[in-house]
Amino acid sequence: MRVISGTARGTKLNSIESISTRPTLDRVKESLFNILMPKIQNATILDLFSGSGAIAIEFLSRGAKQAYLCEKNHLAVKMIYNNLEKTKLISNAVIIEKDYKIALETMQKQNIQFDLIYIDPPYALNIAVDSVKRILLLNLLKEKGCLIIETDDEKRELLELEKLNINVYDIRKYGRVSLIFLTEKKQ
Repeated sequence: MRVISGTARGTKLNSIESISTRPTLDRVKESLFNILMPKIQNATILDLFSGSGAIAIEFLSRGAKQAYLCEKNHLAVKMIYNNLEKTKLISNAVIIEKDYKIALETMQKQNIQFDLIYIDPPYALNIAVDSVKRILLLNLLKEKGCLIIETDDEKRELLELEKLNINVYDIRKYGRVSLIFLTEKKQ
């Protein structure tokens, strides 16, 4: 696993593959960042369920202003620190070692809002849409902000998303993985 582009391009990142963490494939990452490129410069991003931190690091490497990385697995958090130091991007990162529900509430209390939010929980937990609900309820997404869900069950996520005040504006499929791009519906 490596950083694809930007200031840390080519840097090899450490990862742990376990039941609870799985790295996003390079081809999925490359496509994701090509789609989001116009929105990245000076953006504040949230990488929910960060794993090794590779997604947030890629955002920072490509010009995001600040990245918040949420991960409750202590071993993964240690790896995030290691990867941020290796890429020299640690000064632009905030690491939150908490469950996503508590992390989202903490950020709301600090009046933090995000331009881009990447949601990639362990697939089996089925909590991506719950994350979106909480993000909307806590008003964590800036106006014109974008949420991205990485999932292996696009149909399940889309059925659940229909119940929310959310607009699905793009879906990309890469083998068994789908990226669902969302914006908040205008009131």
